[in-house]
Amino acid sequence: MRLAGAPDDQFYESLDVRLQQTPHFFSDAPLIIDLDQAADLVDPADLQWLVDNLRQRDLSVFGVQNATADQAEAARAVGLISLSGGRDAPLRGSRREEERKPDPAPEPEAAAPQAAPPPRTTTNKLVSTPVRSGQTVIADRGDLVIVGPVSSGAELIATGNIHIYGHMRGRAMAGINGDETARIFCQSLDAELLAIAGLYRTSENLGAELRRKSVQVYLEGERLRVDPLDRTQNRSGQ
Repeated sequence: MRLAGAPDDQFYESLDVRLQQTPHFFSDAPLIIDLDQAADLVDPADLQWLVDNLRQRDLSVFGVQNATADQAEAARAVGLISLSGGRDAPLRGSRREEERKPDPAPEPEAAAPQAAPPPRTTTNKLVSTPVRSGQTVIADRGDLVIVGPVSSGAELIATGNIHIYGHMRGRAMAGINGDETARIFCQSLDAELLAIAGLYRTSENLGAELRRKSVQVYLEGERLRVDPLDRTQNRSGQ
């Protein structure tokens, strides 16, 4: 949801009209609030009011993108994660993917080498109980390991990889701080949303051949790949 300033009564009236046109399409849909054009929305109380109003309309807000430092701090205060910017994963071989390919860019000038960032402390998180609808489990400094099922409406969020040893019906977002090497490993896939470093695919874009299969999810350039683990093993010659 891209805002053009702090929401007012007219915003909510227009939103209600839109939702009434498709009463079930957006129900429990994962939602990111884009703050690029809402620089005045910095008060945690105002942001909480917005989140409450959206959730009352069955919109599952879980994060913000294109936030300033103050907005990111306000988002954390109300339980939202801050993303650098999301983008929908193109479907392989589709016309949509061809349209998204950028025009050839001129050769960039050589940039001065930058110092490597200091190493970050990694703390992996293990959850050995079922993750139920409405729960959000966050590993903000490493990998997240779930030993058990993940219900529809549950959210898994990690700066690193996500491992799910059970039936996965919720939403999984790995590499949320932009780590494009992060992966999602799932024993039985039936997810509502899969995302790595802001590149995501929803359940509508997951083929029937992947349902209830053991898969791994990873980035290959600008494409988010979802491959059965047996296919991945065959490729590697194992």
